[in-house]
Amino acid sequence: MLANILMLTPLLLTLVLALVLRRTLVALGVGIVSGALILSEFNPLNTIVYLSSKAWMQLYADGQWQAWHLNVLAAMVLLGMMTQLLARGGAVKSFADWLYHRIQSGRQARVGVVLLGWVVFIDGIFSCLAVGHVCQPLSQRYNMSKEQIAYLVDSNASPLCALLPFSSWGPYVMAILAGIALLPMSPLESFIEIAKLNFYAITVIVLSLLIAWFGIGFGYTAEKEQPVDEVDAGSPWLLGIPMASLLLASVGFTLWSGATHSQSMDITQWITSADIGAAMRDACILATGIALLMLKFSGRTLALLAVDMLAGVKVISFAIAILLFTWMIGAVIGDLGVAKLLASWAEQFISSNVVVAGTFLLCAIMAFTTGSSWGTFAIMIPIGAEIAVAVDQALMLPVLSAVMAGSVFGDHCSPISDTSVISATSSGCEPHAHVVTQLPFAIIAALSALVGFQLINLGIATLWSWLAVLLCALLMLGLYHKTSPKQMPVAAN
Repeated sequence: MLANILMLTPLLLTLVLALVLRRTLVALGVGIVSGALILSEFNPLNTIVYLSSKAWMQLYADGQWQAWHLNVLAAMVLLGMMTQLLARGGAVKSFADWLYHRIQSGRQARVGVVLLGWVVFIDGIFSCLAVGHVCQPLSQRYNMSKEQIAYLVDSNASPLCALLPFSSWGPYVMAILAGIALLPMSPLESFIEIAKLNFYAITVIVLSLLIAWFGIGFGYTAEKEQPVDEVDAGSPWLLGIPMASLLLASVGFTLWSGATHSQSMDITQWITSADIGAAMRDACILATGIALLMLKFSGRTLALLAVDMLAGVKVISFAIAILLFTWMIGAVIGDLGVAKLLASWAEQFISSNVVVAGTFLLCAIMAFTTGSSWGTFAIMIPIGAEIAVAVDQALMLPVLSAVMAGSVFGDHCSPISDTSVISATSSGCEPHAHVVTQLPFAIIAALSALVGFQLINLGIATLWSWLAVLLCALLMLGLYHKTSPKQMPVAAN
């Protein structure tokens, strides 16, 4: 028992410090160092060697470069450069001015953030970075707090990726599903069926749209419109063309990568075989290059463009540091065996009467404490399948849906999750503020999902379970809106 408590200490320290000190980087650093000390039996020299080794392994391990990590970092740097190029070069302002003559209310602006998240669906981190940076000006123009933008960005990133087999999540999850011997259908068909029962992810997306439409939460009570003739007409092209290039290139490079790695003519096989990380990187290179060319021909000098790019690296450096620390603490937690400990507790204590709902709660705890939905998938999808076979094989897909849903919920509201942190930093708000303001809505969706999973466990039809989930979510959202404190919005600049 004492050994188990010691294993959990780094996680507890990280979570407590993240919530109390509101300094995510410090909290992650303490968690990493304390975990390394435990693994090195509190030998300072061995701790330094261990940390150095783990840090290097995030970039190079098993005789090869870690392409996914390197490609994500490259994409982040390029996106940071591109967003600063577009912002400092006037593209964002021009696009906002163009939108301003078409968006007549804060409602349309909020819904626009949601819809942009649906368009940029290729990857959770990618969506958080791109949508957050592009939509930051809305906080000033349309009376939206930065916390509100961060919520709308985060709620339409990972939850959406968990539902789409052609996002970066699809191939990863389908590869895990392919290793389950008793899977009742193909990995792609299973992914789609699992997505249909992902009560949490779908409910979060629905709630975010309702919150955007009605202006619920974040101290919002009314809109203050401005006359459209206060700003220039603007143009969408300087921002729109690089963003459209980014989206189209992401899809195009993904399909091309899959086609070159697969012998099949089936597009689903292309998606499964694609190198999503390389596709993201190449799309960012192309979009950044297009942005540079367009800004140069619009009159921006090479010296100013270089300064803009350096500013982009500076702006994104904090998010990169936290992402690196997040990967490090994930490695330390893996070596400590925390996830396996929690999984073993599940097999011992989860009753057959609540196996689906219990799996959802367990995966939520695991993802929250580790800050990683993908890590929880890797551990709990095979274990969840084994538990379902032992209890009732007909519950396998619902149990796997609970794994997906619980992992997304835990990751969605964890203060050490990369998407939580990147959603906040790209939207211009503090990670702690984002987590705290997002939590009530995440809990509403989670409690509603819990009801749905328990009804499925009791044999209630999927349609009735979904009606119960949505009814619970709407009732709780209405109650929250009625009882939450209100304040007048700040006038737009």
